[in-house]
Amino acid sequence: GLLKVDEDGVTTLVSHFNGSKIQFADDVIEGEDGSLYFSIASTKFGLHNWYFDLLEARPNGQLLKFDPQTKETSLLLDNLYFANGVALSSDQRYLLVCETWKSRCLKHWLQGDLQGKTEIFIDNLPGAPDNINLAPDGSFWIALIELSNKEMKFVHTSKIVKHLLATFPKLIKFVQASHNKATVMKVSEDGKILKRFDDAEGTVVSFVTSAVEYEGNLYLGSLNSNFVGKLSLNNL
Repeated sequence: GLLKVDEDGVTTLVSHFNGSKIQFADDVIEGEDGSLYFSIASTKFGLHNWYFDLLEARPNGQLLKFDPQTKETSLLLDNLYFANGVALSSDQRYLLVCETWKSRCLKHWLQGDLQGKTEIFIDNLPGAPDNINLAPDGSFWIALIELSNKEMKFVHTSKIVKHLLATFPKLIKFVQASHNKATVMKVSEDGKILKRFDDAEGTVVSFVTSAVEYEGNLYLGSLNSNFVGKLSLNNL
């Protein structure tokens, strides 16, 4: 569910939606008005068996909004392919959400003439987008994981292989290359790629799922490392 941690401890804000327990809340961002926008990676599977969602390859994800004034949760987007990172634009006019299995990010308008409309922000990414974060200049940093290698493509053409992976989930590590490399990209407000950084062999850091820019440095969070990576952006 959605939890808030402050000096007084932990408060549960959202644990259920439409009568069902939220089992896979993924990312959350707070708007200037206090509204909370958060993704549900999958309404069918949980963190412990996320690979079933990958094998099924169906749109089980959602984007929700929590209003702290009314204490109500509403549905903004449904049928998302593993809804992941969420970010607000610098002017709060639109919201971005990553669809990991689709290798794309969507733009959902919150204000203006296009309010309530959704469009593709960027697609055909060279990897599966995980988290997305606003940069100081109004652009966005996207962390990409490798899920589209030739072995994974083979999995989706074979029902037998899918059955084996569902029965023996540890086998998925043999067809998943996400832990071997790291890729982050900086994307402009209009969805154009500005910069790309790779550690193709995972020599320094691998399996990067989040990139945050602060005071000229890029901080990298990894599921494979016991440290936070730091990359100076000066002169790059």
